[in-house]
Amino acid sequence: MVNIAVLGYGTVGSGVIEVLNLNGESISKRCGHDINVKYILDLRDFKGEPVEKLIVHDYNVIVNDPEIKIIVEVMGGVEPAYTFVKEAILKGKSVCTSNKELVAKHGAELLELSKAQKVNFLFEASVGGGIPIIRPLNQSLTADEIEEITGILNGTTNYILTKMSADNEGFDSALKEAQALGYAERNPEADVEGYDACRKIAILSSLAFGMQVDFEDIYTEGISQISDIDVLYAKAMGASIKLLATSRKVGNRVYAMVAPMLIKPTHPLFSVNGVFNGIFVRGNVIGDVMFYGSGAGKLPTASAVVADVVDAAKHVGTNIMTFWSSKKLELADAKTAPHRFFVRISDCDDNTRELINQVFGKIEEIKVNAREKDYAFLTEALSEAEYDEKADKIGKTLNRIRVMF
Repeated sequence: MVNIAVLGYGTVGSGVIEVLNLNGESISKRCGHDINVKYILDLRDFKGEPVEKLIVHDYNVIVNDPEIKIIVEVMGGVEPAYTFVKEAILKGKSVCTSNKELVAKHGAELLELSKAQKVNFLFEASVGGGIPIIRPLNQSLTADEIEEITGILNGTTNYILTKMSADNEGFDSALKEAQALGYAERNPEADVEGYDACRKIAILSSLAFGMQVDFEDIYTEGISQISDIDVLYAKAMGASIKLLATSRKVGNRVYAMVAPMLIKPTHPLFSVNGVFNGIFVRGNVIGDVMFYGSGAGKLPTASAVVADVVDAAKHVGTNIMTFWSSKKLELADAKTAPHRFFVRISDCDDNTRELINQVFGKIEEIKVNAREKDYAFLTEALSEAEYDEKADKIGKTLNRIRVMF
């Protein structure tokens, strides 16, 4: 029997207990051990509920119990999670977490510490919910040099953009519906401004390239400025707008970015809709690989956490090697990244159209009958800096979205 403790009995924590109760027999067979939840740390008492007898309020009870071999951290946030997890590893306990903030900030340090202590720090659920992606990067794709990872990593924004496209809704209306359905928080900033996706691509990039990628260094742009008019033009081009988190290696340089982008049906992520997530990986040997599934939610995320618990239980006393150095990877300047751009200007007069053609050179005009006063076009491939320089010469507000085709 392997005794574990769960830190936090919220959505994911209660999901972990539910998964263990639902599939306990089959999990034990695959693990080779029975998994026993001895403690649950929470501020609340849950009186009258089945877990009441497991609840403790003092973390020291857990971390100082020699019978506890694995700690599941599902509290979220950096503190006190970081302090608790570090102490657990130093006490010889493995840790499984779904906490993307913790992993993005302290992943390399905690992996090095766990290696020294011959325990494990596992975080499959920190990216993509129930989609297996951390383990494939760490184990299945180790024969490859990763050239690109591009993902739809936030279900909230993907739902909003899907709703805007399918039902011709504006951003505010789609956001309110996402909040009503529980897909978006009351304060949705972390999702709609791209911060959640940024932390996740930082984790994936660190694993893919073996060095610390700081999320603060990744250029991040959300979807709050995407309008129903942008969606109308996307449809006219046979394209779709997705919030993509991407990192790619070009020569010796790595570019990373989170931003709304236009993609066409030929792109593997085009059909990833609603609250689902999709992750596209390109290796220099295997080629293109796609991972698709529920990127959040109680049970999908809990399933990934429990899979890590099983892995940790099977490797008690043995560290599962993860290649993620604490040495910082200096990302290439986002201003040098090349893209095509979709550009739209409202109420455009003839003089401005002529100036645009002079400044941007070869462009592809996009027309929508309902928007006769607009002037919309696709540029040739430009660096971000080149685009900014040209846009400044126009002297009017230009709405632009990067294009991945």
